[in-house]
Amino acid sequence: MSDESLGVAVEHFLDEAESTLDSYDQGYADADATVSVLRTHINELAAAVDDGDDGDEETE
Repeated sequence: MSDESLGVAVEHFLDEAESTLDSYDQGYADADATVSVLRTHINELAAAVDDGDDGDEETE
């Protein structure tokens, strides 16, 4: 994964995580829902990093 792609994936994760936490802070979501959504965002970030790692191995 290029540094730029990784940066985009991390930026997206941080934006989504912040939005999720804001919803919790404002009372729109309970703790269980918030943790579930955060886990989804973590899994998406991990998948993006894994997909990028696969591509890097092919170019070595």
